[in-house]
Formats: sequence, structure tokens, C-alpha cells
Amino acid sequence: MMIKKKILLVEDHPIFRLGLAELINQEEDLTASGESKDVDDAIREIESVFPDLIIADISLKHSDGIDLVRHVNKHHPHIPVLVLSMHDEYLYAQRALHAGAKGYIMKQEAMESVVEAIHHVLAGKVYLNDSVKEHILSNITGTSDIRKKSPIDRLTHREMQVFKLIGKGYSSREIAVRLFLSIKTIGTYRERIKTKLNLKHANELVRCAVHFEKTGQITTVPE
Repeated sequence: MMIKKKILLVEDHPIFRLGLAELINQEEDLTASGESKDVDDAIREIESVFPDLIIADISLKHSDGIDLVRHVNKHHPHIPVLVLSMHDEYLYAQRALHAGAKGYIMKQEAMESVVEAIHHVLAGKVYLNDSVKEHILSNITGTSDIRKKSPIDRLTHREMQVFKLIGKGYSSREIAVRLFLSIKTIGTYRERIKTKLNLKHANELVRCAVHFEKTGQITTVPE
């Protein structure tokens, strides 16, 4: 009897998570053996399920998928992570790979490509679609088209965390608690984000963050 590879799904949209699970379970060599909706839950599931691969949404309701990638890469380096995202692939793919992800796939193409991506990563390879490969190679060779770059590229990982939490509706105090930082430090990050995104007021920052959280797009333009 074939031993099926266990896949842990970390996704906070139940319908999408169910669709992925059904797709995976149709494969004779794969099984969706666990589901989580945030990073903390996923960390517990890893210790319980011992998955062969993790599929993680980069943008979770109460947490950041990149943090999960970093945790897995540090504590369970033998478990590859395939990242899902609805956001700009040029923005997030390199962030995910730098954090330790072994693949990146857009949600729009997930149902068509996820099984191929899973097998690719389980074989010890890195999965990227052609457009992401081209973008990364362009960056390496110095031929990247500056017009494709988003102002979000200017943000560090921590600034991105704060920006996304603002978009989710968290106050500075709540963000400070979640990230184990002082309110003053969060205030500093907010000012840096405003400067990098060319935003003048706190209200503009909030509107921009909320819009980005909903659409994956930035309403400002680079200077």
C-alpha cells in the first residue's frame, strides 16, 4: 500500500481550504491531514500531524504567513512550505523565498497548479511560475522594469507586519501587544511607513492599509 504524503493546510477561508483539501485528497499519493486558520494553531498542528508539506496563505486573519515560514524553517527545516497569496506575486514571492519557503503560488491559479506545485516541492525542488522566475532573474541581472515595482517593496518585514495589522483594524496598542513591542516603537514604524509610501496623515495610512488588505494593491504611486 502506498504511503500518502501528509499535507497541512494553513488558510483562514474555510471554503477555499475545503476546496484545496478535496483537490489534494483526489490524489492517490497525497492526503490533507490537517487544517489550521492561523499561525499559532498551525504550530500546534505541526507537532500533532507531522506533515510532509505545509501549504500556507501568506495573509491570515490574525497572523502573518511569513512568520509561519520563518518558524518552520528554523524549527522544522525538513518540512517544506508552499506559500499561497492573493497579493502581487512580484512583491511577496521574494519575501516568501527569503523567509525559507520552497514555493509560491497565486490563489488565482491554485486550483489548476497546486497539485503540480506540491509534487514539485516534495521532489526537493522550488516551485515558481514563469512570471515570478522571470522577475527574480531580472532583479539578479539588473534588468528589472522599475515600473513593475510597488512602493510596498520599500517596507521591511517588520514594517510590513505593522502595515498589514493596521489594515486588519488593529490599534497601535493592540499591534504592540501582538508583536511584543512598545507603543512608541509601533509609532516609529507607522511614521516610517508613511514616509516610504508617501502618505501625509494617519488617516491616509489607515485607508491605504485597509485597501491593501482587501485588494493587495497600493493606492499611492512611487516618487
